[in-house]
Amino acid sequence: MDGPDGQFLMSGDVRLFSLPWLNLTRRHPIISSSSERSESRQACDLIRAAEMAGKDTPPPSSHRETAITLPETPSFRRPSYSSTFLKTLKENLAFRARWAEINGAMGDLGTFIPIVISLTLVNGLDLGTTLIFTGVYNIVTGALFGVPMPVQPMKSIAAAAIAEGKSFGVPEIMAAGILTSAVVFLLGATGLMQLVYRYVPLPVVRGIQLAQGLSFAQSAVTYVRFSQDFSKGKSGSHPRPWLGLDGLILALVAFGFLVVICSIIDARNAAPEEDEEEARSRPASIRDRVMKFLGYLPSAVIVFVLGVVLAIVRKPSILSDLKAGPSHAQVVKISSESWKQGFIKGTVPQLPLTVLNSVLAVCKLGADLFPAREFTATRISVSVGLMNLVGCWFGAMPCCHGAGGMAGQYKFGGRSGACVALLGLVKLVLGIVIGSSLVGILREFPTGLLGVLLFFAGTELAMAARDMGTKPEWFVMLVVTAVSMVGSYGAALGFVCGMVVQVLLKVKDLHPRRGHA
Repeated sequence: MDGPDGQFLMSGDVRLFSLPWLNLTRRHPIISSSSERSESRQACDLIRAAEMAGKDTPPPSSHRETAITLPETPSFRRPSYSSTFLKTLKENLAFRARWAEINGAMGDLGTFIPIVISLTLVNGLDLGTTLIFTGVYNIVTGALFGVPMPVQPMKSIAAAAIAEGKSFGVPEIMAAGILTSAVVFLLGATGLMQLVYRYVPLPVVRGIQLAQGLSFAQSAVTYVRFSQDFSKGKSGSHPRPWLGLDGLILALVAFGFLVVICSIIDARNAAPEEDEEEARSRPASIRDRVMKFLGYLPSAVIVFVLGVVLAIVRKPSILSDLKAGPSHAQVVKISSESWKQGFIKGTVPQLPLTVLNSVLAVCKLGADLFPAREFTATRISVSVGLMNLVGCWFGAMPCCHGAGGMAGQYKFGGRSGACVALLGLVKLVLGIVIGSSLVGILREFPTGLLGVLLFFAGTELAMAARDMGTKPEWFVMLVVTAVSMVGSYGAALGFVCGMVVQVLLKVKDLHPRRGHA
């Protein structure tokens, strides 16, 4: 059943094309799948190539049809959900650079350690239980998100608890954390949080980030300049002495060390990639070798280890105070009065901060730092909700994600979920092996060094606001920042003021100009 030259024929075997000396046949009755259509296109390309070659090369003298039969389409098995999930977890927990990831894990300790110490000494928080649960949170979020997603204390709840003292104890803290997380979880599960994220203007989010970053930096300067007494939950009014194991000179040297190392890393990341062969052929100077060596130093790890060593030197007896074994897990009993006080004094000021800084700002900052990753307000809201709806019932500190923690971990080299997963593993081991007796070491840790780490986290978060391009955007952002930095409800008031100003600016733009009405 041959047709004229160059004519498509359809027969029982679906003959795709016919030439006097070329017969291309597909041994399949129907061409329907994408793989078959791809093979058909390849067949047509082969025929066109044969036609072009036929203009210069005569066909075989026999003019007999030569059948070329395409192989049967192989059957592909779809990968199972479990194998795909395990592959994703493996990729999320893969180290991008070993020392850089370890270094990045230290970037969030400037906020974590002071708040945990204060809540433990002032309000009777169980440090061992908190370490175990926050360690699990770190491991799970690192595996699921694949980025250094931080686990931070809920700061407004912690501030209210420290200010109230024993009257705002563990039951009230846990009630505030549970109620806050329940609201955030419902907003995320119903999709309302994603809707809010979609319609909140970027300058408003940047204003929240800038306010939080400047707040971190301000607290860091306070840690460095003045002596701290976390057992009372208050900053000391006495200036820090210049000399000593927690003196001002130590903090300034650590600050200068981190400035040098971070500037070298930033310059290396901003430099254009150099060809490997060209780099090998070019002799490296002593300065290049020194800069390369300094660029790979785990600066934050060095500062933190130095702090631990100095804490032991300041009070060697803390080693004998360490006790083996984890804390005894028990369910916290929350009375109706504790629910009431937790909601009024903890949930009300914490909820707007969680929505704005722990969800919306994290989504935006994550998209800026990791454009290849997908960040949705729904996933982050559900993550925050589930953490506390489980852990708070056993006395673990209320936690959330935070843009400041992500900025700090990114600043010091964190690029994957392995960064926070490693930190979580260390917390988990310490919580199980030592438990609450670790508070002795943390109490003696030089607060000047904590202030230095916190300062870099704050400035990195504040610099996210540098992408504002127009004067109205800067104005809205600065209005939100100024209002957010004042009072317990600053974040909520700043958000409201920013939205009002944004609407007014849009109304102004809609007003027709004179002569163009």
